[in-house]
Amino acid sequence: MRSRPAARISLGLLCVNCLALGALAAFAPRTFFDDFPFIAHWVERLPPYNQHLVSDVGGLYLGFAVILAWAAWRPGRELVLAASTGFLTVAVLHLGFHASHLEGFGTADGAAEILALASLLVPASVAIWAVGPRRTEPSPSTV
Repeated sequence: MRSRPAARISLGLLCVNCLALGALAAFAPRTFFDDFPFIAHWVERLPPYNQHLVSDVGGLYLGFAVILAWAAWRPGRELVLAASTGFLTVAVLHLGFHASHLEGFGTADGAAEILALASLLVPASVAIWAVGPRRTEPSPSTV
C-alpha cells in the first residue's frame, strides 16, 4: 500500500459527505429538495419533487457511507478499490447528468455545481492511488 493514511482520509471525507447528504435526503427529503445546498438551492431547479426518489437517494448515500467507513477503518486493497470504484461510478454518472442539465442555472451557480460534483472524484481517486498496484509474487520459474 502506498499510503494507508491517504486512503483513510480520502475515504473518511467521502463518508462524511455521504452521511450528510444521505441523512438529509432520507430523513428530510422535502428540505433536501427545497434547500440543498443551503446557500444556492440547486436541487429544486430540477423539478418535480418526488419524495420516494429523494428518500431512496438518501438511502443510497447512507449505504455508501457505511461501505466507505468500513473501508476507511480497515483499508484492505480490495475493499478500498470496491468502495472507491463504486463511488466513482455513481459520481461520474451524477456529474454527467448535471453537466448536461444546466438550464435554469446562472453561470456562477452552474460552474459551482459542476466544480462541487467534480471535486468528489478526487478523494475516491486518491484512495485508489493510495492502495497501489497489486503485488505479485515471483513465479517459481523466475526465482
